[in-house]
Amino acid sequence: MNAIKRARHFIEENPGDPAGLVLSQLVLALETEHSFAISAIYQLDLEHFELAIDILTEWRLDRYYAGK
Repeated sequence: MNAIKRARHFIEENPGDPAGLVLSQLVLALETEHSFAISAIYQLDLEHFELAIDILTEWRLDRYYAGK
């Protein structure tokens, strides 16, 4: 998962950044199948918003292929 690797790198490099918190919450929610307030993504700047969308896209593709 390329997007998750990029997110992990960003979070490790910027542990106190609010965008890192949102991204880590998103990844955790997807991994654990818990709820996530999608409105949190809209608070991100464009670069991190696109990263969040990439994470969702890759997760969706993985789920689709895992179901086959």
